[in-house]
Amino acid sequence: MGRRIVVIGGVATGPKAAARARRRDPDAEITIIERSGLFSYAGCGMPFYIEGVIRDVKELLCTPLGVIRDERYFKSVKDIDILGRTEALRINRGEKTVTVRELETGRVYDIPYDKLVLAVGARPIVPPIEGVDLDGVYRLNNPLDAEAIRREVEGGAKEIAIIGGGLIGMETCGAFISRGCRVTVFEMLDQLLPALLDREMALLLENYLRAEGVDVRTGSRVERLVDSGTGRVAGVATADGRRIDVDLVVMAVGVRPNVALAREAGLEIGETGAIAVNEYLQTSDPDIYAGGDCVENTCLVTGGKAYVPLGSTANKHGRVIGDNVTGGRTAFPGVTRTTVFKVLGYNVGKTGLSEREAKAAGYDPVTSVAPKGDCSHYYPAAHPFIIKLIADRRTGRLLGGQALGPGEVVKRIDVLATALRFRASVEDIAGLDLGYAPPYSTAIDPVAHAANIIRNKMEGLARGTSAADLKAKLDGGEDLTLLDVRTPAEAEEQPFRDPRVRLIPIDELRQRLGELPRSREIVVLCRTGVRAYEAQRVLNGAGFRDVRFLDGGLAAWPYPPRGAV
Repeated sequence: MGRRIVVIGGVATGPKAAARARRRDPDAEITIIERSGLFSYAGCGMPFYIEGVIRDVKELLCTPLGVIRDERYFKSVKDIDILGRTEALRINRGEKTVTVRELETGRVYDIPYDKLVLAVGARPIVPPIEGVDLDGVYRLNNPLDAEAIRREVEGGAKEIAIIGGGLIGMETCGAFISRGCRVTVFEMLDQLLPALLDREMALLLENYLRAEGVDVRTGSRVERLVDSGTGRVAGVATADGRRIDVDLVVMAVGVRPNVALAREAGLEIGETGAIAVNEYLQTSDPDIYAGGDCVENTCLVTGGKAYVPLGSTANKHGRVIGDNVTGGRTAFPGVTRTTVFKVLGYNVGKTGLSEREAKAAGYDPVTSVAPKGDCSHYYPAAHPFIIKLIADRRTGRLLGGQALGPGEVVKRIDVLATALRFRASVEDIAGLDLGYAPPYSTAIDPVAHAANIIRNKMEGLARGTSAADLKAKLDGGEDLTLLDVRTPAEAEEQPFRDPRVRLIPIDELRQRLGELPRSREIVVLCRTGVRAYEAQRVLNGAGFRDVRFLDGGLAAWPYPPRGAV
């Protein structure tokens, strides 16, 4: 008799681990226990099904060749037994069995194992809000939820509320807007994507969404969902006394790892609240492995633990576990916390630490913000985006990166994620031999450009100020000079109205230095920050000492217009 491998969970990590184990051990007895009747589905595709980009929900359940991944498929193609609609009740570590119950018959019995895999995923967080159980209130947890939401929209639901401004909230927001719905996003914290983006980058996304018709309400706590009187949701009421009428609500406030089985079995739960595993994805019981959204990972930047539930990580976990339950010794190194997504015409990505997270981890971060095009400016298909890098001021080591905009963001995030994996410095990144041709990049790729800004700062050449710091100074009435080095036409098209602004185009600056005060701080403005940096160097060379340029220029200014911008 071959080794007995039992997998609890049939969505991502579980089937991947089972399939890998089968390829390594043709004699193993492999069983997957799954509470639902859905197996190995592409959960990350659900927003695109709601949007209508994916026409049939079955596409989320199929192989690339169109074969449904059901019990018959797993048995005939992979010789893996699937126990659908079967719930794992408890793990009996002493006997090395799992007690299960068939949900349709109620039958309870034990399944023996030599190696056990926990791939039980996570569950949506349901906040303690009155009315969360009303009809028309959904959690986007599986394809059945996606089907129900799409039916509602196709049946006439137009006023949509999304509670939660995180990853799921953003992706579903884009899906609804694309279908002509009116969407309101409620986020309790003061910015969208609080776990991903720094505030200034999040504000840029928020500005874009508002321009596309999304009603974004940050700092807004939902107090209750209003009953229509028939048991169906009719409105959303917030703590500040406001109410909007709705046809449908999506709860998207995040997920929590499913750890009940592990905890009851006496397995160690980590500091993040997820199951603790070692580099081989073994739990505190060496015969029990765990992976996917139910476990914590090692952050490759800090070396600490992080809970980052992502489908990409879950599938990589499955391969590692499949190796190790069949006698292998494959290690999973950890994660750089890379996350990318699309919302309407914007691509958004983050890897590594945000500036806020870097400070919390004890680093002294130095940053750059660079608006760039994704290919040469003269090439007709060029699209803009904004990239932000975070590095350690002492060593120059890259700590993280963020990017957003219509341009090709994911390519740059992937370069940064690779750099983080190998602990690269900004000097290393600037020297990468990246591919260049006008349709694909600029001669110096935006990643290298952003790295060079940090290098210039670390060498004392560049002195930048963030948009947040400048706004605080302007709002506080500080006595400074705002030197605008754009052309008069640019300044007229996008004015920055403040009595402290002095317009001197960059090509006139050397001849007009006498018009600027030497005893006052000067902050230089331009469209993207490039000319402003040049102006800062000109002024420094002329003996001006207290000079800074606005990081990212006005293209990355995320705040409301001053007068009329």
